[in-house]
Amino acid sequence: MLIRIKNLRREKTLNNLLTSSLTLLCLAGICLAADGDIKVHWKGGLRLESKDKQIKLKIGGRIQHDFGFFSEDSGVRTTIGPLADGTEPRRARIYLSGTLYKHVDFKAQYDFAGGDAVFKDVYVGLGGVPGIGKIRVGHLREPFSLEEHTSSNNITFMERALPNIFSPSRNMGIKVSNHYDNKISWGVGLFRNTDNFAESTGDGDVNATARLTGTPWYKEKGKQTVHLGLSVSHRSPSNPSFRYRQRPEAHLLPRFVDTGNITSSSADLVSPEFAWVFGPASIQTEYVHAKLDLVSGIGNPSFHGYYLQGSYFLTGEHRNYRASEGAFKGIKPLKKVNIDNGTGAWEVAVRLSSIDLNDDTISGGRLDDVTLGLNWYLNPNARVMWNYIRADISTVGKANLFQMRLQLNF
Repeated sequence: MLIRIKNLRREKTLNNLLTSSLTLLCLAGICLAADGDIKVHWKGGLRLESKDKQIKLKIGGRIQHDFGFFSEDSGVRTTIGPLADGTEPRRARIYLSGTLYKHVDFKAQYDFAGGDAVFKDVYVGLGGVPGIGKIRVGHLREPFSLEEHTSSNNITFMERALPNIFSPSRNMGIKVSNHYDNKISWGVGLFRNTDNFAESTGDGDVNATARLTGTPWYKEKGKQTVHLGLSVSHRSPSNPSFRYRQRPEAHLLPRFVDTGNITSSSADLVSPEFAWVFGPASIQTEYVHAKLDLVSGIGNPSFHGYYLQGSYFLTGEHRNYRASEGAFKGIKPLKKVNIDNGTGAWEVAVRLSSIDLNDDTISGGRLDDVTLGLNWYLNPNARVMWNYIRADISTVGKANLFQMRLQLNF
């Protein structure tokens, strides 16, 4: 087998990575001994491709390490407890993905940050289905929310906004999706609630989720973009219980608001979304409304949340929007960091977010955050983030949160 290495300076390092990669491929039962050579190259991550382009594979991962320094007033200290400074590996993931014989695609991604191999995207799909597009089956994201569909590698702040607690993330199910001329994208699916290892039991556990996005304005390869979207979901778990609780956009801290367990047969979610990119400036906002159907009791409580954020690149870059997915992708600095003259990309950002978990007889609390952010993109694969958060628990008190993240993804 002949291996060609192109567009990489450190061939020795790549060969070491390739050896490990081929071991993973063999473990996955994928045969790359195709009719010809295997081409290896770097494009945001390590990629392998058969000469006839029938097999394309990518090996990637991410490391995100967080540091937090916190202070609180007496009200928060009495109700929540003292907030301890700390550090943690927020995410430590590795994945293998690819396309086999043009139409079959797959991904197997696991997160080891908590010490176990937690399932993330683990699915098999079929693309190019006439009149439909893509069909994927496995543990994957439900089609809901712009911020949820934007990878944690590419979100503007260290944590997604407060209303994200309503958004269903990954579950076991089937999803159908498609896009048209980089103008419209849609996805719809049926899912079961699962644990961190994609397991679940129980009758009648079905969630129906759908998302529609449109790009009415798209110019200069995305330098000027308007995004519109709408997500809906009907949740009916086999165990008729819901619980919404949220941290103050700092994963190292405990939950500040919590509804406790609510006996409800179903919940309905709706979330409109909007984003505008105008060169180095951008605005993004979402609103989420959740209505529960109580099994017993008076009334059907409703909860809601929203965020509004803006960012600006001091070095002239712009947020990279991909209309086919209705989500934002990674940043490519105009000048990568180097000893000579590369400064990387610098972005400043501000966000207001709120979540209200009080309604009828439920007193889960209300939390409002103001977040200031500074991001330094050294190159397309490395970023340093700084966040300051002023968290306000209604009728309880306030806290000051300062965080820093070192991130590497490939």
